[in-house]
Amino acid sequence: MNQILKGKKGIIFGALDPNSIAWKVAEHCHNEGAIFTLTNAPIALRLGTINQLAESTGSVVIPCDVTSDSDMENLITESMKVLGGKIDFILHSVGMSLNIRKGKSYLDLDYDFTHKTLDISAISLHRLLKTAYKLDAINEWGSVVALTYIAAQRIFPDYNEMADAKALLESISRSFGYHYGKAKKVRINTISQSPTRTTAGSGVKGFDSFYDYAEALSPLGNASAEDCAQYCVAMFSDFTKMVTMQNLFHDGGFSFTGFSSEVMEIGKQND
Repeated sequence: MNQILKGKKGIIFGALDPNSIAWKVAEHCHNEGAIFTLTNAPIALRLGTINQLAESTGSVVIPCDVTSDSDMENLITESMKVLGGKIDFILHSVGMSLNIRKGKSYLDLDYDFTHKTLDISAISLHRLLKTAYKLDAINEWGSVVALTYIAAQRIFPDYNEMADAKALLESISRSFGYHYGKAKKVRINTISQSPTRTTAGSGVKGFDSFYDYAEALSPLGNASAEDCAQYCVAMFSDFTKMVTMQNLFHDGGFSFTGFSSEVMEIGKQND
């Protein structure tokens, strides 16, 4: 522990249980000296164990429906009150596909479900940034990180409309990153993480097979939730203050590898 976040204040979205990337981020931020509030949707707060995390990190939990303007404003306002000042970092780890939950394929999307998926998984980032900007809630050189996935650039058929949501999320990060950077020197980035064994990720059809494929293709193997948390800490720190509007691949080299001998072996086993 180097205390590289000492004195920094933050908001962490999306910690559901100890398998969550956001949960690991919260633990690492705490170990590095940060204070922060935790938030999730009211239903997720009932289903998860976030209060345990709050107790171990000395944090306050503030419910937030990310599709609600008033909830978002309340979250940011109350966080500044609890933390005693403006925010230095935010983790956006939010995503849900109603079509996947309901077993609807990409060729048979329910558009009401799709609108809700986009609102929860992508537009929520815009709502968060717009609200923070309006309230002047983030300090200069503050850092906002949103978690994404390479399906925004490549086709993974069973990822469904979440691929569209991640593409929109990354676009919002770039667009708002420009405006927030010019006006307030706030940096906004996305981290494109390896497939990770979380409660949410494991709900995608064929996840185990794809996890093994990505592990075999990536020169360094899949990046774990723990690894991702450490990367987030680095992005929240002053060591990365000139990095903004980037989609940062954190995937053991998967994104730039075309083939590997290990993948060939998997293919032979399936012949």
